[in-house]
Amino acid sequence: MTHASSAGTIVLIHGLWMTPRSWEKWIDRYQAQGYRVVAPAWPGLDAEVEEIRRDPSRIAGVGLSEVIGHHEEVIRGLDEQPVIIGHSFGGAITQVLLDRGLGRAGVAIDSAPVKGVLPQPYSTVKSVWPVLRNPANKNKAIALTPRQFHYSFTNTLSEEESAAVYERYQVPGSARVLFQGAFANFNPGAATKVDFRNGRRAPLLFIAGGADHIVPAKVNKANWRLYRKSPAVTDYQEFPGRSHFTLGQDGWEEVADYALSWAAHHDLSRA
Repeated sequence: MTHASSAGTIVLIHGLWMTPRSWEKWIDRYQAQGYRVVAPAWPGLDAEVEEIRRDPSRIAGVGLSEVIGHHEEVIRGLDEQPVIIGHSFGGAITQVLLDRGLGRAGVAIDSAPVKGVLPQPYSTVKSVWPVLRNPANKNKAIALTPRQFHYSFTNTLSEEESAAVYERYQVPGSARVLFQGAFANFNPGAATKVDFRNGRRAPLLFIAGGADHIVPAKVNKANWRLYRKSPAVTDYQEFPGRSHFTLGQDGWEEVADYALSWAAHHDLSRA
């Protein structure tokens, strides 16, 4: 069991093709402010990036229900409800966890869409097509090539800068997660189904990047609008010029500070 700190606890949820290492700068920043920070790995990804690349079979076939269930178990094992901050598919997972009554505030950054979100921009389709074009990939672990990663994650960086980010952070991802997320609207029992009218959930903030290719701002905005009939607080903030790699792109401190400041302001348990 993880014990609470005086400032509170933050749970950081990474996305597809990443590991908890993607949060390394945010972890240091939040810990320096007195927070206890928990950054769980998805099932199969509790190893260093280099080891996962050598043996990607550890993540092959892992589905969204397992990933969501794992994070729910982690949070229920804490001494207090945390602020939950998720990036990409971690943002979709954050939405599901809040809908289940967990968290005292949640922030979904560049969030993959949950069931019910309709926009499918060209840049999104282009980003995920290398995996989705072949149904035989479903139970595999698929890595992005450096070129695909540059388009999807780091399009605002130079090729040299993107290559360094790729080497530091990218790992093969579970294609099953991507298939389940992409086709959620055709599945009545989709793992990403939430009750948009739920008025009992904790406050939720969407943060979008204005230059994000894989999850363009219009997708996050459409997701945010689905909550308009809920009495629970649901806000939206867009940062111009930011790619999907907003966790490490220059200026990441502004995003990290905004997310935490918003969560602290809307944290009713500490009012």
